[in-house]
Amino acid sequence: MNEPSSAPPPAKPATLRLGRKLRYYLEAAVFFSVIGFFKLFGIDTASAIGGWIGRNLFAPTPLSRRARSNLALAFPEKNAAEIKTILIEMWDNLGRVMGEYAHLDRIHWKAALPRLEVANLEYYNAALESGKGVIFIGGHFANWEVIPIAARDYRVPGGTVVRPANNPYVNRWLEDVRSRTGLAELIPKGVQGTRRIFGLLRKGHVILMLVDQRASEGILAPFFGKPAQTTAVPAALALKLGCIVLPGWNERLGGARFRITLYPPIPPPTPAIRIAMSSR
Repeated sequence: MNEPSSAPPPAKPATLRLGRKLRYYLEAAVFFSVIGFFKLFGIDTASAIGGWIGRNLFAPTPLSRRARSNLALAFPEKNAAEIKTILIEMWDNLGRVMGEYAHLDRIHWKAALPRLEVANLEYYNAALESGKGVIFIGGHFANWEVIPIAARDYRVPGGTVVRPANNPYVNRWLEDVRSRTGLAELIPKGVQGTRRIFGLLRKGHVILMLVDQRASEGILAPFFGKPAQTTAVPAALALKLGCIVLPGWNERLGGARFRITLYPPIPPPTPAIRIAMSSR
């Protein structure tokens, strides 16, 4: 689940040049081998193995340089040891997410043995009862793929905004998994996706959107004291359609168990702020 992005959609396999097609074949072979490996285990074991791989095989590599630099910018008061602890926890979580991709169909909220909790559900119920469209905004916390799963289990009407994977073979697999485990309607970024979002919100439905990634078409906003390109899509939709923006976040409770916490709707800007924004 992702916010709309300016990145190009994945190419169709039939239109790919031979060199790129071979590269995508190799990438897909590695990806599906990893998924197949994690399918050999139960979800808790797969999650634990993924966490071990993240902490021990990826955290010490140069892949951590950017994360370490960003953490130092975000938390200048923390020393090197504290930054390292956060970095290892990040890789642990990412590894667990990879292990859990093979078992998304095992994660449920309304089940005999639920792996999901939802806190402050009354905020969603009140938003839906208003008859207005609802935009749920969140970020890539814990395993972000469980948010549409909770929405499916609660029979939320609407769709999930997704950014397709660059590799078309991997993307086809992801679309199938997301359609089976989460909300059935996946809304791609772009003009066609935007039209569908408008249509659903006007019907009073719900759009799930992750908004914590850089958006090249966004606006500059201060983030930890630094200007960052941030999406303005939820705010623009709320101003245009009068829909409700409902924030929330997902946390890992331990292993492959999660809690989604909802917060009060973000109030719309005052008339004075609306006028200032429209005059820019």
